[in-house]
Amino acid sequence: MSLPLNPPAIILVRPQLGMNIGAVARAMLNFGLTELRLVQPRDGWPNPDAGPSAAGADKVIENARVFDGVAEAIADCHLTIGTAQTTRDMVRRVTSPAGCVAELQALPGKSALLFGPERTGLVREDLLKCHAICTIPSNPDFGSLNLAQAVAVLGYAWVMGHDAPPPTWLVNSDGPAAQHELAGLIATIDSRLETNGFFNPAPGKTETARWMLRNVLTRPGFTGAEVQFLRGVVRHLVQARRPS
Repeated sequence: MSLPLNPPAIILVRPQLGMNIGAVARAMLNFGLTELRLVQPRDGWPNPDAGPSAAGADKVIENARVFDGVAEAIADCHLTIGTAQTTRDMVRRVTSPAGCVAELQALPGKSALLFGPERTGLVREDLLKCHAICTIPSNPDFGSLNLAQAVAVLGYAWVMGHDAPPPTWLVNSDGPAAQHELAGLIATIDSRLETNGFFNPAPGKTETARWMLRNVLTRPGFTGAEVQFLRGVVRHLVQARRPS
């Protein structure tokens, strides 16, 4: 059986144990996933505990890259899907493993799957940086999977979804903008709102407003051209255009 092309990066956010990172590497290579990115691994990297549990997936371990934050780890990605059992009370697009894979395989650009730390999973701030959330169906009374199991489930879905058509698609589009482009738009709007005194100084209100702003702008999957257009819109709303 041939493996699908253009596999997503697997990003582990604040992973705790080296042996779990190794087990993830093994599960990745089982399904042809080779790009591992680590965000703030608790015990540092490289970690000698990762090697034995990788069970031969040495190239995944050796080529793993470490990032200071989620934004840096996904900066070059055009589609980012976070894995979680809950939406953290956010209005968010949720997909199944099959639906997730259909989106990933329909995308010509770089993509990533995010997995949270072993104890807590991805927190709200992590999920707000994702275009959608993927939930793995499981026993409602005992639904927590360990890190390597979750990666294996998505890896299996990646292989089994080979050549499966997506349920819907967008025509005349070059795909979602890279995350660094979208981050620039959000920062531009945030800065202007800060200057104009939009954010409520009451405790907790500013943070909630910023979460809402990121949630609204991340969800649609704007193309790169649309992001640049919106940045131009914001610029002209705050700067009077000179008469020609």
